[in-house]
Amino acid sequence: MTLITLCQREDIADCGALGLPQHQHLHPAGLVAVRQGEQVWVYINRCPHFSVPLDYNPQEFCTYRGQVLMCAHHSAMFRFEDGHCIDGPCKGARLEPVPVRWVENSLVMEVDEEG
Repeated sequence: MTLITLCQREDIADCGALGLPQHQHLHPAGLVAVRQGEQVWVYINRCPHFSVPLDYNPQEFCTYRGQVLMCAHHSAMFRFEDGHCIDGPCKGARLEPVPVRWVENSLVMEVDEEG
């Protein structure tokens, strides 16, 4: 296993979202991180409704009340803490989570080494 640094804590606005396009090699749709205080969650940037990206403009994500990530295409709303869709055309579906953790001030994920 190899640790990959995704970003630093201060890169993600508290109660906001951050696209991680530099890590598109980890998933073709890209990744999005959301944060509340010290907690952070990362999801694949793909709405379960028609498999479209959550951002309308590249790396511009809409959050609501610092608790919900909104799909820019069909207004589906996903809770930060579990990616569960609480409103919109895919209500009850979930975003695909990516396991991450903090190592000091860096957000990291483990990836399998290939080869």
